[in-house]
Amino acid sequence: MSAFRRSTYRLALLGLTALVLSPVWNANSYAGQTTSKTTVAVDDNTLESRVESALKAQPTLKGDDIDVKVNNKVVTLTGSVGSEQRKLRAARAAHVAGVTRVDNQLTVEAHAAHGVDHDADDKAAGAAKSAAHKTGGAVKTAGEKTGDAAKTVGEKTKDAASSTGEAMTDAFINTRIHSKMVDEATLKGSDINVDVNNHVVTLKGTVASAAGKARAEEIARTTDGVKSVNNMLTVGAKK
Repeated sequence: MSAFRRSTYRLALLGLTALVLSPVWNANSYAGQTTSKTTVAVDDNTLESRVESALKAQPTLKGDDIDVKVNNKVVTLTGSVGSEQRKLRAARAAHVAGVTRVDNQLTVEAHAAHGVDHDADDKAAGAAKSAAHKTGGAVKTAGEKTGDAAKTVGEKTKDAASSTGEAMTDAFINTRIHSKMVDEATLKGSDINVDVNNHVVTLKGTVASAAGKARAEEIARTTDGVKSVNNMLTVGAKK
């Protein structure tokens, strides 16, 4: 076979190989493009169902009269609860993934819960107050010291109840992180997605500055129950 014919034969083989492999390359490229975007829009009805489920999962809110409405991803809570602590807890629970803001219009009524008060914070505060009264009949100096000690113990007990009164589930951790980020000045204009799996937090989306990225990670890392944080946030304009 002459050199010219061998050269022509090689060129024909190369052309045939390119034609065979081209659909495979195109298919792989198309697959990469179609799987890169995983964000799914959540409508108001879905968010309303999620918020109602989150509220029902709170044992301290059982028996309270809470109505949920969602409009353009903004949650409005109306009705009545038995204490200020429950009102705050309902707002935290309502801040599920996808919710941009919670308008808490709940009213506090002493007898709204109808029955035994399950609020651990209220019980801890009442126990501290009762202990302080029992020591009030002692000598003045000793009584003041005992009262201060009882107050300190009561405050510590209240803090402990706040941090352990609810199960540290992934959903609870997610809600706590969202509630902390809502009013954070350095995160204004950011688009952050929070995912929690086995107490490991993954942050995705965009923030306006490097300071915002660092602040978001700090908020997640210092939230009770979080084991570690994967910060995948990018600095740039909100998409």
